[in-house]
Parts: sequence; structure tokens; C-alpha cells
Amino acid sequence: MSLYRARTTIEQWRIFQAVVHCNGYAQAAKELNKSQSSLNHAVAKLQAQLGVQLLEVKGRKAQLTAAGEVMLRRSQFLTQQIEDLEQLAHSLERGWEPTLTIAVEHFHPKDKIYQALKLFHPQSRGTRVTIIDTVISATAEAITDASADLVITPELPLGVLGTCLCHTRLVLVAHRQHPLARQSNISYDDLTQHLQLVVRDNGKHPDNRHGWLKAEQRWTLSNFNEAIELLLQGMGFAWLPEHQVKEHLSSGILINLKVQRGATRQFTSYLVAPKPQHQGPAGALLEQLIVDQYTSSAS
Repeated sequence: MSLYRARTTIEQWRIFQAVVHCNGYAQAAKELNKSQSSLNHAVAKLQAQLGVQLLEVKGRKAQLTAAGEVMLRRSQFLTQQIEDLEQLAHSLERGWEPTLTIAVEHFHPKDKIYQALKLFHPQSRGTRVTIIDTVISATAEAITDASADLVITPELPLGVLGTCLCHTRLVLVAHRQHPLARQSNISYDDLTQHLQLVVRDNGKHPDNRHGWLKAEQRWTLSNFNEAIELLLQGMGFAWLPEHQVKEHLSSGILINLKVQRGATRQFTSYLVAPKPQHQGPAGALLEQLIVDQYTSSAS
């Protein structure tokens, strides 16, 4: 079986992409620290080898042809694969990861994560683990920016795969002496007249489309513990994870508000490895241990 020998090189495709990205040969030459003539030669040779015109110069700008648009998309995928392959080799050369970061959506229960970490520790070879609480857009950013090695999220960005771990319920609660506690069939208009406690979206670009945020009075807090403390003082109402207020609901000091609809909200938590192709042995082990905790409890 004879192996296919490519007529083009990765460097030629990289130059082609740079010319497109920089809107011309002169700008691309500065970006790549090469002469403009060498870039012209590389792209001309690439087109000749392919037998397809990729660019046409109009004025001082190089514009893509219809064929060039198709080839650009495919070549970007190719160069990204090469980059990923080289980074994978670097990861294998480094071996066991010295650090791991886990980003967890703030309302997800962490008990099984802690159980997985307990099992991971004897095998960790000194790997330092950081757990960060993320809220709404920060969780998505941890995936898209690959700023964490493992992410537990209620939403999967387009094109991202994740392992389903569990379902979490958020309940609408207030103190038993709060005015809303004495009402039944509470409407959304009723809620808008009272103080709402919300947890701050800690992403770089907060997304206010999530959650119910129509109350005229709203206090923004750093975490659910702060919200619970204020609720126990008889202040406001809030959406809270059911597992975090279970004891307070059982004792009766906090109650579920009787709203017309939507008294509970359920989310599915997924475990995501943002860059699976770059994952090292420590990350793979911890990911499997976390999945095992949820799998064993479900069986």
C-alpha cells in the first residue's frame, strides 16, 4: 500500500490563511515577519499545485474566490488539527499534569465530586486541584476558553459533548414569616413587588437572559450561602438549590412559595472536558472517578 504524498505544505496553507486574515499580502508579511514577495510566491505556488484559484487581488486587497472560501474553511480545520497534534505530543512528553482545575456551576451539588477527589488523592502524584464556582456565563466561558480541565455545566455549547451526571432542582423559597409565605396562587406581578435575592453571574460577559429577574427590588450576592442567611432573617425571596435548603424546608423556617406556575426549575448537569485531545492521564483519571460516583449511585 503506497502512502499519499501531499503536493502542498502546512506552511503554504498558513500563509494563505494569514493573507486572508490580514486582508492582503503586505499586512500578512508584517504579521509573519516575512517578505511580501515570499508570500506572493507561496500562494501562487499553492494555487498552481492545486489547479484552483484561491485569491484574486482587487485594488490592494486579496479577496477569496468561491473555491477559496471552501478551501479556507477546510485548511483552518487542518492547521488546527496539526496544532492539536503537536500540543498532544507536548502533553505526553510532560506526562502527569501538575495541576487540574474543575469549574462547577454554582448550584450543582458537590458531594460526589468530593468523594471522587478522595479516591483521586492517593493516586494523584502530587497534582494540585483547584475547584472554582462559576455562575451562568462563567461556566460557558470555562468551556469555550478551556480555562478549566473539567467543567460541570447545565448547558452544552454548540458542538460540545458532555456526560450526563444528574438533575438538580431549584425551588422558589422565602422565610415563613415573609408576606409572600401567607399567599397562595402567587402571580409574577406579586413577586415583582418584593425583594429578590440573586447570585451574581461571575463571567467576563454576564448574561442576564437567564433566570427570573423582574423584581423591582433586587440584591445581587456572591453565592447561595449569603442568600440563605438573608432569607433566614426574613428578607426577600430567592431561587435556591433544593439540596442546600432541604434542612430549612424540613424545619419549616423556609417554605416553598405557592406560585401559579414555575415553582421549581430543573437542570441537567453535564461533565465536560473542554480540550479532550489535550487531556493528560491525571485529568482522565479524575474525570472517570467523577463519572463513576454518579453511575454507581444511579444503579
